[in-house]
Amino acid sequence: MTTSKPYLTGHFTPVVEEVTATDLTIEGTIPPELSGRFLRNGHNPKPGITPTHWFKGSGMVHGIRLRDGRAEWYRNRWVHTPALEGAPYMTDKGPDLTASTAGTHIIEHAGRLLALSEANLPFELDRDLDTVGAYDFDGKLRTAMTAHPKEDPVTGELHFFGSSPVPPFLTYHVADAKGALVHSVEVPGATGALKHDFALTRHHVVFIEGNVTFDPTEHSGIPYGWSDQQPARIGVMPRGADGAGHIRWFSIEPGNMLHVSNAYEDGQGRIILEGPTVDREGFRLSWNWWIGAPGRGSEPIARSYTRRWTIDLTAATVDEHIIDDLPVEFPTLNEDYLGSENRYQYAIAFPDENGLGGYGLVKYDRTTGARRIHQVGDARLPSEAVYVPAHGATNEDDGYLLTVVSDLKQNASQLLVLDATGLDRIATVHLPHRVPAGVHGSWIPDTPHTTA
Repeated sequence: MTTSKPYLTGHFTPVVEEVTATDLTIEGTIPPELSGRFLRNGHNPKPGITPTHWFKGSGMVHGIRLRDGRAEWYRNRWVHTPALEGAPYMTDKGPDLTASTAGTHIIEHAGRLLALSEANLPFELDRDLDTVGAYDFDGKLRTAMTAHPKEDPVTGELHFFGSSPVPPFLTYHVADAKGALVHSVEVPGATGALKHDFALTRHHVVFIEGNVTFDPTEHSGIPYGWSDQQPARIGVMPRGADGAGHIRWFSIEPGNMLHVSNAYEDGQGRIILEGPTVDREGFRLSWNWWIGAPGRGSEPIARSYTRRWTIDLTAATVDEHIIDDLPVEFPTLNEDYLGSENRYQYAIAFPDENGLGGYGLVKYDRTTGARRIHQVGDARLPSEAVYVPAHGATNEDDGYLLTVVSDLKQNASQLLVLDATGLDRIATVHLPHRVPAGVHGSWIPDTPHTTA
């Protein structure tokens, strides 16, 4: 297929078939404690389909099964939603929440695998990645579900939200550790601003509204755009049944965040929030790449720099500044520290807006301010690095990073297993075909680990 759309070329070129391969070739040694499935989602339109926006490509989940030091299988499967067969999102009766790409993320909660896309209901998959169907928490979920839910590492609860460009703009949900939806509430004061991700601390839920908001004149199929009139804000809501009645909104500098690195309360009770953000020009370059318009950057991410907000609830002030000048996205961490103060964070490094610099995996030490970069090589692009704790870990970074690399020179892909401490390569698993650059994924262990 010949196309000028950047999200259908190079590292992002879709694969055209579903395959299953067994007994994959390994270089190095896979630690036997890595027993489970590494799953990664991404946009992969069917042959002959050219979506108007990268985000509109149908979801395809790629999985690698590790056990006893072996890579037992790889398989890739489209998420079979009505949208895969051409069903429209908008109908005469309003949005069809089942007409999903289901291509942004895949998680497991309470034994269910859920493929996610933020404008829709989640889609359940079985252990072989075949589609079970739309999942609405036994009829209790009546909004869309964010692609970035947060599982509380202490309670096991799943916190998430549904957002909409029309009222109610924001609905907050909690499912208990067994998967039952136990709390839903509309959040007052929210607007039609894009809310892709959010943050969870031990005591608060933190929502971020940037300058990207609903725009009915945008015809790419994703009706959002930058607006200087849309105020950038952070909403801080106490956790608990009556938290929505006490939400407070704080003005921040113009910008837009897609993904949160982490948030927590510090020793003074202030909320520390971090994540990559773009300014107006960075959003323009990225958006034009996402829709294949002229004036786009050379990469899907441009001018995306890590920012820190310090929110003082007592003084009602927000201090913010950029803390690193490396263009990064897809931040991750040891999720045992989600909502608590963490020392280490990981991200993908991208070339800058002029195409300078290479791809790599970055490790940040928030205590010393140091960063370490694992260069993956020429014409190679890693996926989001998923952290897996080592058994018996005593330090925050005792564990492994899993990432799938797209290799254009070899027209191939590998799963890399890296030591999360020094970013040294431990093992390489050769996959049966090149896996397109994708979005988010998860490690699904055979048995949940317990922290030291």
